[in-house]
Amino acid sequence: MTGERDLRALLSGMRPERNEGRFVFASVPGAVPGGLTPVVTVTEPEGRTLVVHQDEADRAGLAYDYVAGWITLRVHSALDAVGLTAAVATALAQAGLSCNVVAGFHHDHLFVPYAATDEALRRLRALADQA
Repeated sequence: MTGERDLRALLSGMRPERNEGRFVFASVPGAVPGGLTPVVTVTEPEGRTLVVHQDEADRAGLAYDYVAGWITLRVHSALDAVGLTAAVATALAQAGLSCNVVAGFHHDHLFVPYAATDEALRRLRALADQA
């Protein structure tokens, strides 16, 4: 099944959903350490970025400085869709909220400041309603 490309359909069908927990971004020099189950990994020249549950990072002694809430946009967006990330980032930026976006094959995932997760959900639902 191919993903949605129409921006209006993407926005109106976002259905943002909070994933329970506190998530952190950490960097390790090599492979994922044992005992960790990252929800995202990104390999960069400087190291491997892991997004993991905060308690897992704490148990592994990983350093981090950003604690996030994780929101999944339940619409199946096409990887070549244009405008969804920009619209979402703009709506959150207007509220003074940072947003780190990760695209999965089926959905887009947003990592926002943990304390502002509920506000981010309200803003995203309002954006969907406006579409």
